[in-house]
Order: sequence, then structure tokens, then C-alpha cells
Amino acid sequence: MSLRVHSRAGAAFDLADESAYQSWRAEKLARFPKTLGELVVEVRDPRALSAPEKQALLERCARANMAVYASPTGGEADKEIPRRLGLQLGLRDLDSNYLADDDGISPLAVSEHATRGEFIPYTNRGIRWHTDGYYNPGERAVRAVLLHCVGRAESGGENDLLDHEIAYIQLRDRNPQHIRALMAEDAMTIPPRIEAGSVERAEQTGPVFSVDAGGFLHMRYTARSVSVKWRNDTATRAALAQLEDVLSSNSPWVLRARLEPGMGLVSNNVMHTRTPFAESPLHQRLVYRARYFQRVSAT
Repeated sequence: MSLRVHSRAGAAFDLADESAYQSWRAEKLARFPKTLGELVVEVRDPRALSAPEKQALLERCARANMAVYASPTGGEADKEIPRRLGLQLGLRDLDSNYLADDDGISPLAVSEHATRGEFIPYTNRGIRWHTDGYYNPGERAVRAVLLHCVGRAESGGENDLLDHEIAYIQLRDRNPQHIRALMAEDAMTIPPRIEAGSVERAEQTGPVFSVDAGGFLHMRYTARSVSVKWRNDTATRAALAQLEDVLSSNSPWVLRARLEPGMGLVSNNVMHTRTPFAESPLHQRLVYRARYFQRVSAT
């Protein structure tokens, strides 16, 4: 398999073009925010951004593949907030996944529903490092995710965030062969989901890192061990060990956020976690999640 990237925009991710990589790397690290506060944008109404508000969100996504907004909409259980915000940032096509509502937006809350309650996002348990939609086929890759907080838990529920481009840099700097291994077309396989004896989702095999037609880096990954099969060779095992080391280290590149009511996170599907949380009668966690096939853009 050739790992050369023919798009000029994606030359930084071509292992044969060290000059392009070093130039992109230097700019990326120089612009990357030092604190979460640098990513926060105050907005009056996410449903109708002003031109400066929109530009500020786009600028932060360009720097770090993510932005956090804060608005006075806390407590408003209105799915139009994430939907209309997404449209203003070029996010049109929702991934209507298995557990999403009919409108394609998932209400992440502790669920007593038998089906949803079997999946960790709908419990109060912690979630390890992952990107969203890692089990999707390549033609339905989730390239952006929007989280909007309606209500917070009494305690916990924080997200650790790591720009996947930073993870790429850390691995490539350690050994470019780690990138080569994780770009293999059969690096990671997600087993099929079988219910009542029938296949509800087919097995999905693909790379961890890939470069799309626009030259942008995409990542699919989960730290779970029960729902993934890795290519069984020395190079893949070494790359995974190094990636796990990156994710477990006390890295200055990892940013921690706790979304308060009215706040939200918009990202180009960066790596993230969720800590366990506890609720009370006054504080029940509800976060709307929208997944998109587009990246954040100005159009």
C-alpha cells in the first residue's frame, strides 16, 4: 500500500515529505492553545451567531480542531440549538446512528431504556479515549461532533480532549513507522454487532489515521479492548503501545473541559474521554450530541 498523499494540502501527512511535515508541525505547535480558556467563545445565541462569534469559533477550530462556546441557553432542552449552530459552521449531514433520535441528534443522559442503557454513553460510567463513530464505514466517517450541554451532573462528567493532529505529531516524532502501521488499511477491525441472531452492523475494517480528499487528517480509535481487533503484527503492537503511552501521560497538550449548562463543544472529531459522574435531584446531566459527515468550515 502506498502512503503517499497526492493532495498538496495533505503533504504534511506524507511520510515521504519530511519538509512539508516539519513546516506544518512548527506552525501547528506554535499556534496551539496553552489552556482551555483560549478555546472559549462567548456567544449570545448559538442559534444565530454574529459574524465575530462565528469567526472566533472557526479560528479556534482551525488552530486546535475544536472550540468551546458559552451561552445563556442553559436549561433550554431545544435541539434546534445544536442543529442551527452546526448549520452555521458548515455542518449539514447528520450521522443518524443506531441510538440517535429520529432527528439524528442523541440525548446523552442516564437512560432506563433497555437498549440505550446497555451502551456506556447512556450511563453515568466513565468512557476511555476514543473518537466518535469509529465503527462507521469509511464512506460514513464522522468528521465533526457537536456537544451541547442542557444540564450538568452534580459532580464529574468532565471531558479530556486531545487534538488528533497532536497525537499524530507525538507518534511521528517518536517513530514514523508508528504512523505507517496505523495507516494500514487493516489496522483496526470493529466486530459486527449482532442482536437476536442477526447482524445489525457489519464488521468494519480500516486504518486509524487516514487523509481525506481535502488533505485533512482523520482518526478512528477506541481504547476499549472488548470491541476492537488489532492487526496482529509487531509494528501495530509497537504503535499501539506508544499511542497508549501518549494518552496515559500527563501531557500539556491534553485539555480538560466540564461543560456547564449553555456551553458546548464543537470539534473535528478530536479524541476525548468522559469521567464518571453522579447526579442529584437538582442536577441531572443532559447533553445533546450531533455527529456530522462534514468538517467544521466557513460555508
